[in-house]
Amino acid sequence: MLILIAVLTAAAVALLVLSFVQFTPNRAAVVVERLDQFRRTDGGLDTLARRRRQARSERLRSLLQVLGERVESRRGDTGEVRQFLIQAGYSDPAALPIYWALRVILGAGLGLGALLVLPVLGAHPTQVGLAALWLGGLGWILPTFVVRSQLKRRQKEVQLALPDMLDLLVVCVEAGLGINQALTRVADEIDHVSSIMSEELTLANLEIRAGTPREEALKHFADRTGLADIRSLVGMMIQTERFGTSIATALRVQADTLRTKRRQRAEEAAAKTTIKLVFPLVLFVFPAMFAVVLGPSVIVIFRMFNNLHI
Repeated sequence: MLILIAVLTAAAVALLVLSFVQFTPNRAAVVVERLDQFRRTDGGLDTLARRRRQARSERLRSLLQVLGERVESRRGDTGEVRQFLIQAGYSDPAALPIYWALRVILGAGLGLGALLVLPVLGAHPTQVGLAALWLGGLGWILPTFVVRSQLKRRQKEVQLALPDMLDLLVVCVEAGLGINQALTRVADEIDHVSSIMSEELTLANLEIRAGTPREEALKHFADRTGLADIRSLVGMMIQTERFGTSIATALRVQADTLRTKRRQRAEEAAAKTTIKLVFPLVLFVFPAMFAVVLGPSVIVIFRMFNNLHI
């Protein structure tokens, strides 16, 4: 009797387990099915990962912006710094608070890291303090160096593309196009020479189309680049429009002037080359040459003195 009860109990348990396995959905199968659904959609997995990365970046951006706005409210040079960032290519309104936030975070992070790490390595407290101050200052000014290098790179590219842009503008104006249509055409054609120049001209054209007076749009173009040659070009165009003189003649004279300036800059750079070569020659070439030329003679002299001493 007990054996029969045990057998029936075991059979009931087995049926219960089989039914549970049969009717309970397999988690791995569910996961595979969901993944197949994502794959069947247009970039489902990539879209989900991109949205997650975008959400994280937006949260980080908001935190940096809040911190930067607090620092910005205590500064009095907001206009100059914003113009500095715009000339470097950071025209986003959030660029200024993020810039201040990065300076604060890098300065505080490097200084605090020095205070925490150097005592563990056995450094003297004076050395720890000096290193913390030095690293904190480095972190504070490092974003400025990065932005300044970006600004110089952009200005150099625009400076090199300016004569070509002006030549194209002269051709377009002399062909009968208006100044607005000529700027639009030049912005399209100059893209393969300088994408930065193309972007700045396109932005100036968009400002004109949005209703901004052409004088103000050109002044904004000069302010965004920060180059003296573009300021003189914009001033010439504004004066020509005010006095009603020929814009084509003025542009051709300006183009000749810019080509002459570019040739003079090249000649100046070539003249500086000889002076710049002095330092590597003195530090690297001359010592190696002296070692090769005078080395055997010095060895012979030492041997002669040793023989005389013996």
